[in-house]
Order: sequence, then structure tokens, then C-alpha cells
Amino acid sequence: MLAMASYRIGDAAAALGVSVDTLRRWVDAGRVPSSRSAGGQRLLDGPALAELARARSAPVPGEPSGHSARNRLPGVVTQVTRDGLLAQVELMCGPFRVVAVVTREAADELGLEPGVLAVASVKSTSVTLSCMP
Repeated sequence: MLAMASYRIGDAAAALGVSVDTLRRWVDAGRVPSSRSAGGQRLLDGPALAELARARSAPVPGEPSGHSARNRLPGVVTQVTRDGLLAQVELMCGPFRVVAVVTREAADELGLEPGVLAVASVKSTSVTLSCMP
């Protein structure tokens, strides 16, 4: 039988995209269950971390509820490079940098410029995953 995975608060905070202080406050308020290691470090169990991540994945405001893509990443446009028929658009979605290549016409019609809030919808037939140490 496999032991249940548990994570130090710093690793869990990084995975959730929140500060360690924020996660500590949530633990202290009882919003997230935790335990202590033999050395006194706070630990979050894997299922509790997964439930918190699911609870934090609220629908994107203004996004139609019937949208088929499930992987929507709200962010802010940080750079738009227009060249010929194409535009490369960079967004910061939390701690993640997302780069998309769209037609120049689409970028112009959407008004994509640095500082604009946008949503990257990711739909792919192949995703590669690796476990964090």
C-alpha cells in the first residue's frame, strides 16, 4: 500500500500559485487541514492540496459557460510582436508565461496590447507531465 503524499507548505504554496504567508493564513483559519512533521514543519496531504486547487479553479469572469475548452488561463498581455501576417502574444497567467501565435488581424480585432487582460484557452491532443521532486 502506498503512503499518502504530503507536501511542505512552501512546495504547496508554489504549486497553488500563492505566497507561503497566504497558505499559512488559510491553514491557521482552518480553511486547509495540515499536520506537522517530526521537525515541526507544516505538511499538507496530497488530497487536501488537490481539493484546494479544485476549489480555487473558479470560472473565468465574462467567459461563456458553454465554452468547451476546460484549460482557460486568465492573465495579462505583457508583449505583442506583430510581423507580417502573424502576431506573437505573450501573457503572464499567474506565475506562468504563455506564448501564442495568432494572425495579426485577430490580434488587432481583439485589441491585444501590453496591459490588456486576456484568457488563454489551451486545447491539445498531447500534454507532457513530470512530477515535482
